[in-house]
Amino acid sequence: MADPGKATGRAFEGSIGDGITLAPLAVSDADELFAVTNANRDYLRPWMPWIGAVISPGDTRQCIQSVVDQRARNDGYQCAIRVDGAIAGIVGHHGIDWANRLTSLGYWLAAGHQGSGIMTRSCCALIDFAFDELDLNRVEISAATDNRNSLAVIGRLGFTAEGVRRQAEWVHDRFVDLRCYAMLRQERAAEASP
Repeated sequence: MADPGKATGRAFEGSIGDGITLAPLAVSDADELFAVTNANRDYLRPWMPWIGAVISPGDTRQCIQSVVDQRARNDGYQCAIRVDGAIAGIVGHHGIDWANRLTSLGYWLAAGHQGSGIMTRSCCALIDFAFDELDLNRVEISAATDNRNSLAVIGRLGFTAEGVRRQAEWVHDRFVDLRCYAMLRQERAAEASP
């Protein structure tokens, strides 16, 4: 098992092909990330409870600083998804439960980049990193039961549905039900075998 003390600050970084790269968020990304978030505000609003709190580049800078601190604590990290050099979305591990060797995955992608496999490939890279580099045993994903795009990504990833948490998240003006999924290390290994 990975020694969490020795893995401090580790994060996936690199190309995943076709002009798509993943890199840990840095405070210097704040203005660009805010611009993408702001341009996609209406698109993201039904699913992202945090969108209403991000109203300026300073808010984005504070959010990024919190994920930089999270990475320094070895408690997960968030990556900028870049397409041809420009930020198109975010994918990351919300946090890491080292005692139980598990993490949860979260993500969002700008509307103009939907439907091209970018998010599926980005998630695959972070799932592989969780199992192969961080030596975790379980990766979880939750999505609102009516978020078709997110559920389609989860379906392509091969996760197992484990149930629905009723009214589990407050999103602006309503509670939403979350469908919960997970993948175990042994399942990823079996999927990768010839």
